[in-house]
Amino acid sequence: MTMSKSNTMIAGAALLLALTIPASSGAQSRADASKQPVQYGADGGEYTPNGFSLRGRAELTQGGNRLRADAITGVTTNGDLSRVEAVGNVYFVTPDQSMRGDRAVYTLNNAEVVVTGDVILTQGKNVLTGNRLVYNVRTESARMEGGSGRVQGVFYPQGN
Repeated sequence: MTMSKSNTMIAGAALLLALTIPASSGAQSRADASKQPVQYGADGGEYTPNGFSLRGRAELTQGGNRLRADAITGVTTNGDLSRVEAVGNVYFVTPDQSMRGDRAVYTLNNAEVVVTGDVILTQGKNVLTGNRLVYNVRTESARMEGGSGRVQGVFYPQGN
């Protein structure tokens, strides 16, 4: 089976993106995740000198991390991936946490994922909802904002 130049470039861009998504689990370090094979899929995609786009059921997986959306776009600066945008039915899932929203922007230089639009963050049985979530993939810290509504959540003590 041979791949066209376009498919090869999309695969390379997807690989760059997936290598920048660190694992959140203490059991799986970023170095371990970066050695995992990258799988991607979409109904269509393209590569340009300034980045790439995957459209229609776009998904990237590597190790235990997965980014899924209706469309995923990567922006490169000086040949390096600098920003990833996911739009429509966005899910970012790690071994320990799951984030859902309408849109997500991942800025690589500060390792922050900003998820907006009816955001739901889950970890185990714990659930937090709001309008805007800022999640740091390195520190695993999260800040939820309510926007015009309230931040709400359910937290279970250890052992329950």
